[in-house]
Amino acid sequence: MSPARGAACGKVILLGEHAVVHGTPAIASGIEHGAEATAEPSTDGRSTLLLGAAEHIAGDTGGDLCRAFGALLAELPGTPPLRVTAESRLLPGGGLGSSAALAVSIARAVRAFDGGVHAIDDARILAAASAWERVFHGNPSGIDTTAAALGGCFLYTRAEGASPLALRRDVWLAIGSTGTSGSTRLMVESVARLFERKPDVKDQTLPAITALVRNAALALEAGDLQGLGRLMVLNQMLLAGLLVSTEDLERMCNLARDAGALGAKLTGAGGGGSMIALLDAHDEDQAERAAARVLGAWRSAGYDGLLARISAQPRPASTGQPSPAAPPVTEDPE
Repeated sequence: MSPARGAACGKVILLGEHAVVHGTPAIASGIEHGAEATAEPSTDGRSTLLLGAAEHIAGDTGGDLCRAFGALLAELPGTPPLRVTAESRLLPGGGLGSSAALAVSIARAVRAFDGGVHAIDDARILAAASAWERVFHGNPSGIDTTAAALGGCFLYTRAEGASPLALRRDVWLAIGSTGTSGSTRLMVESVARLFERKPDVKDQTLPAITALVRNAALALEAGDLQGLGRLMVLNQMLLAGLLVSTEDLERMCNLARDAGALGAKLTGAGGGGSMIALLDAHDEDQAERAAARVLGAWRSAGYDGLLARISAQPRPASTGQPSPAAPPVTEDPE
């Protein structure tokens, strides 16, 4: 029997991170870089996950990955003992949804193992991936697993889930890495504590971010890149006020704007990780030239990055494959 396979997207949050945890909307998109997994029969009666060079036994007390794998399988009843191999091509802790992409790709491979006996429905995949995510992140918003499973660009709230956005044109981003990772759990908890100590900050920040997100959705659907870039800059200012930005993230944002980016901000939880810069481009040739300027500025300062497209006509996330240009990640997700 050939191994069953699953794949999933990574993600970027264009606007609205952190606020989305507290019930307000955010805009996210799947990206082509992501994760893939295979599942085949176990030879020793146990379900095991091979990630990098380490093997993790489902439900074992040996670490978070064992517990997360066990929690994922518990949401997929009727699954026989399996040996699952998974690989992410996203920086863990980098704000690009590495953990969620792994979870969705694993859940898809496991669900596909029986050759169609179990339906591979999005709701079941999301439930399994969410169980995995809670082990690592405590109180995730669900936006990462939704992007990993569904792809595309969408407006998201915890109450209503994902509402697809009809992009007027492709959106091109330079995604930059600070070279350090941040803990989603710690960053989410720090913002929650800030809101508890200073409820006026919460009362001012959440409506402001909501307004930016709503206007950004309109800009995306109208193809207004200039307007979208300005909204991203304002969102970054609010995120800095929540103390989730860092000196490296701020420097990379400034470098990107100086190199011609229309807007720049952190993406994900912050505290390190990744940021995005909106390129002034309407086709691939323009995007490559614009990205070369931004990426060159980052690399001259000791950072790195890559070019990514948010497609106005995305292909299904389940058929996406990780970019062969990105090296596989062999350490635990965070």
